[in-house]
Amino acid sequence: MDEKQTLSLAGIDPLALFGKHDEHLSFIEKKYGVTLVARGDALLITGKGDSVSEASGLLTHLVDRLRKGPKINESELAALIQQSPAPPAYEEVADEQNVAHTYKGRIRPRTRGQVRYIEAIAQNDIVFGIGPAGTGKTYLAVAMAVAALRQKQISRILLARPAVEAGEKLGFLPGSFEDKVDPYLRPLYDALQDLMEPERLGRLQSMKVIEVIPLAYMRGRTLNDAFIILDEAQNTTPQQMKMFLTRLGAHSKAVVTGDITQTDLGKDQPSGLVEAPRILTDIKGLAFVQLRQDDVVRNSLVQKIIKAYERYEQPPSEG
Repeated sequence: MDEKQTLSLAGIDPLALFGKHDEHLSFIEKKYGVTLVARGDALLITGKGDSVSEASGLLTHLVDRLRKGPKINESELAALIQQSPAPPAYEEVADEQNVAHTYKGRIRPRTRGQVRYIEAIAQNDIVFGIGPAGTGKTYLAVAMAVAALRQKQISRILLARPAVEAGEKLGFLPGSFEDKVDPYLRPLYDALQDLMEPERLGRLQSMKVIEVIPLAYMRGRTLNDAFIILDEAQNTTPQQMKMFLTRLGAHSKAVVTGDITQTDLGKDQPSGLVEAPRILTDIKGLAFVQLRQDDVVRNSLVQKIIKAYERYEQPPSEG
C-alpha cells in the first residue's frame, strides 16, 4: 500500500520549487518513483515508504532553503535536486558554527562537502581543499579569511597563486611584471571584491593588510597572525609547496586549494598538491578535504561535464 506525506509550501514561491513546466517535480518523481501533487500551499507525496521518505527529505531541504535563505538561483536549485543521495536537512548545513560572516551577511555552505570544508578550516591550522572547479574551494576560503579579519582573529590576509604560463610565456607578454601576472591573480581579486566593501578593500590593500601576490613573492617571508590562501596549488612543484607551508608563522592559518586534474605543469614535472597527501600524514592540525562533483554549485551542466571527462579519462578495465 502506498504511503502519503504532505509538505507545507507556506512562505515560498511554489514556482521556484516546481521549475519551468514543473520540470523539477518531474525529475524528483522519476528519481524516487513517487507522485507529487500540488494542492494550494501544500505538496502531496505518494509512493512506497522508503521512496516517499527520501523524496520528502529532499523536498523539505529545498523548501527550507527557499524559505530561510541564502538566496538560491535556478541553476543551484537544479544542482541540488540532482545530488544523490538527497542533501542533508537545512539545519545541518546552516548550523551557526559553519557560517562565515561578511559585509554581505552570512556565507553558508551549500553541500555536505562544503560543510566539512568550512569545519576543517575552523578546526585546523592548515587545510587542503581539493576538488573540481565550481565547488567553492577558493570562495569559501576567502570568505573565512575576510570573516576572521573582521572578527580580529588575524591581522592580515595573504592570497597567493603560482604564476604558471598557461600556454604563453610571461616574458613575451607586454607590460610590467605586475601587468603580466594580474590575469593569474584576477580570480582572487574577484572573490575579495565580492566579499568586502570596495573602499575598505582598497584601503586595506594600500596598507598591505590584504595582499594578492604570486607565490614566488613569499620566499623568505615568515607570516605571523595571518590567514594565507594558496590557490591553484596543483600548479606548484613539491619544492614550492614545501616553501609555502614553511612560511606559516605564529597564530596563522593556511588554506591550500586546487584541482589535481587540471595541472599546467610539464608532463614530467610532479605536482606539489598531488604529493602532499602522501607526505603529510598523521599531522595534528592539518587536514585534507576532498570535494566532489556533487559539491559543484555552478550551472548544473558543470556537474555533467565533470562526470563526462572523468568517464573519458578513466583507464579501461582489463579483461
